Amino acid sequence: MYLSLASGSGFSKVYRTGSRVRKGGIIVIQTQSETSPTSVGFVAGKKVGNAVARNRAKRRLREATRRVDLAPGTTYIVIADRSVIDAPFTSVMAWLEGAIDEGAMRTCDE
Repeated sequence: MYLSLASGSGFSKVYRTGSRVRKGGIIVIQTQSETSPTSVGFVAGKKVGNAVARNRAKRRLREATRRVDLAPGTTYIVIADRSVIDAPFTSVMAWLEGAIDEGAMRTCDE
């Protein structure tokens, strides 16, 4: 389980300090924080499509995030591309898992 990343300052901090990984149709930005619980924010910009398409993309990302293992004390931002809407759900999950795993390795190396 995770908390929703809601504040603008929270998003800004993760954008500035996090490591970015792109896999398939998503970008995952993640940063470590020992004091806060695991939190996730979702972004689907206007390039994804109209409001219906953006909401569908975010719903698919939220469900995929519920099904993968997230590191405790980590904050994530998951950014959708247009391909998230039509891609098979197994592909979306594979993209997310791959990006999270690669980002964790980058975070450990720093």
